[in-house]
Parts: sequence; structure tokens; C-alpha cells
Amino acid sequence: MKKLILGATLLAALGTVHGANAADPKGADEPIKIAINEWTGQNLSAHIAGGLLKKMGYSVEFVTAGAVPQFAAIAEGSLHFQPEVWTNNVGDIYPKAVDSGKIVIAGDLGLEPKEGWFYPPYMEEKCPGLPAYSALYDCAQAFAAADTFPKGRLITYPADWGTRSNDQVAAIGLPFQPVAGGSEGAMLAELKSAVAAKQPMLMMFWQPHWIHANIELNVVQWDSSSADCLAGKDQSKGSACGFAQASINKIVNASFADTWPGAMNFVKSYSLTNDVQNALIQKVDQEKRSVEEVSAEWIDANESVWGGWVK
Repeated sequence: MKKLILGATLLAALGTVHGANAADPKGADEPIKIAINEWTGQNLSAHIAGGLLKKMGYSVEFVTAGAVPQFAAIAEGSLHFQPEVWTNNVGDIYPKAVDSGKIVIAGDLGLEPKEGWFYPPYMEEKCPGLPAYSALYDCAQAFAAADTFPKGRLITYPADWGTRSNDQVAAIGLPFQPVAGGSEGAMLAELKSAVAAKQPMLMMFWQPHWIHANIELNVVQWDSSSADCLAGKDQSKGSACGFAQASINKIVNASFADTWPGAMNFVKSYSLTNDVQNALIQKVDQEKRSVEEVSAEWIDANESVWGGWVK
């Protein structure tokens, strides 16, 4: 009798673990490949999603992929899922892939982003007229470094995140030299070092991000703002809208829903807030814990949040 009870228990457990694959026979033996990009927030979004897909019984692989090359990989099916695409960061490559039907948008992740040129408040003493971007024409040297003088120094995103800041500087004739950050970590290290010494600093950056809880930063303001504003396009001094603010999409390749219909239902439901992601980024970047550990900890503590997503 004990053996029968034990066998029934094991079968029930196996049925729970593999139920999703059993319901998705086309994808039962194929891992879902999730793109991993270069910044901590995306890593957390990906690992939380992957951890929950594993709970549903799916095999998951995490694949490092550049913010631009990933779209070709998803379109051709060598990658399957990207939970955090910032829509204004990669030019027209992404919308063209969506228009072709090879990439499917599965909804917004839920984050509320803002991007732009940030600076510490003490720079307003050195550059009167800030936060208006027009002030930068007259005080570029206040932002200069030895390798850019007499031009100001603008730290931009890593090269494979796109060229929006470079395009904007050229379009509006701003006397600044864009310098690509090597990575998110390198950018943050330079920002913290500059602020500690009250050195010149102007950097393309974003929020939500834990750094805004630790360092006060102001953002450059433009003549106008528009959801259709394209950096470097149809802008000039006196008529500049800056940067379109992103939506943050979840995307899958075109065959995802047919291959893993249960997983597709999860992807549509999956969401994160700024507060959740900020707190988790803090644990990784400041407390030096691993993305895997922090993601698993959040999953363990929040079944009430994600329970409906995995059904």
C-alpha cells in the first residue's frame, strides 16, 4: 500500500511539473531560448520569466544577445523570447522586424521609463541656464575633459545600444563630443566617481534605475516633447524635441504561440513594476548578489503575484 501511495504521489508531481509540455506537444522537447542583454534590469526580467517558465515545466536557455543583433535571431527563430525591449533604442530595425511579421509583440512589460541626458545639480552652477538644452551651447567647456576640449564630453550608451545621442548632437550642432560607455557598470562607475569629486558630468541614462535613489540627477529639457520625436531627425537648435520616450515590449518569434501556447499565455500576463525592478537591481548592483539568486528569491516570495500568470 505504501508503494502504491508513493507511486501515485510521484505521478501526480510529475504531471504537475510537465503539464505545460504535455499540453504543448510541438515544443515539448525544445528549450525556450530567452535573450540576455547588457543591463541588470533586463537580466532580472529575463531570469524571473525563465524561472516561472521552468515552474510550468518548460526547458529554458538563456542566450547572451546584443540589443541590435537579437532581433535578427528572434526573427529567424534561433532566439524565442525577449521580455524587455526598449522601443526607442534601436532605430528602425525593430519596427521593420515587427512589420515583417517575424516578431510578435506580446504586450508591454509594465515598466514606466524615462531616458535623456542627466547631470548632477552642481553643474547648474557651472552652466547657468540648465536644465534647458540651449544652455549647453554657451558652456560646453564646463563639461569638457582633456580628450574633448574645447568640446564638452557627453557619455552615451554602449555602441551596440544605438547612436541616438550621437545623432542628436550632430543634428542640433551641439559642441560636444559623444563618448560611448563600455557597459552599464562602467557608466555607473564613472558617474559615481565624477559626483564624488564634483567633476563635469553629462550622461545619457534612464529610469527606472536604482542610481536615482542614491544620487540626485537632473535631466536636460527640450523645446518640446512628442511620442514621435526621433533623435537626430528633423531637429535643430531652437526646435528640438530630444528623445522619444520608450514603451517596453515583450516580444516573441512568430512561431512561439503555435509551439508553446501555454507559455504564450504566460508571456502575455507577465509584468513588472518600476518599484519591483528597482529593488531587485539594488540587490544585484549594490549588494553584489547574483541575478539568479535575486530572481529566485523574488519568485519564492511572490507566488501571490505570479500564481495567475502560470495558469
